[in-house]
Amino acid sequence: MEVINTIGRRKTAVARVYTKPGNGNIVVNKKDFKEYFPPGQIHYIVNQAFQITNTENKYDLLVNLRGGGVKGQAEALRLAVSKALIQINPEFRPALKEKGLLRRDPRMVERKKPGQKKARKKFQFSKR
Repeated sequence: MEVINTIGRRKTAVARVYTKPGNGNIVVNKKDFKEYFPPGQIHYIVNQAFQITNTENKYDLLVNLRGGGVKGQAEALRLAVSKALIQINPEFRPALKEKGLLRRDPRMVERKKPGQKKARKKFQFSKR
């Protein structure tokens, strides 16, 4: 099996993932993912697709992440990993789809409008 290339997005974060058979090494922007992401819930998000499909420690990932914050990057990575696992084995699709890991979350920050303080907040109105 050659290297599988997939992409995942969330808000402004973009994750490019190169997957190949290995022993579970995840390298994010030339660092180990446990060093790159803070411990806790973020590590669970990154490994969620592997846990659902029982493929932990079977694939090595080389990840390039750009944009967004920590959680957005982790969720973009999760989407890319899910897509890669489906390319490896299409039988994983129903399990991943049931948990909602194949859905690209479309929510983005609303743009600031001219004549307003923020996207929805207005300047204080003075009657007199």
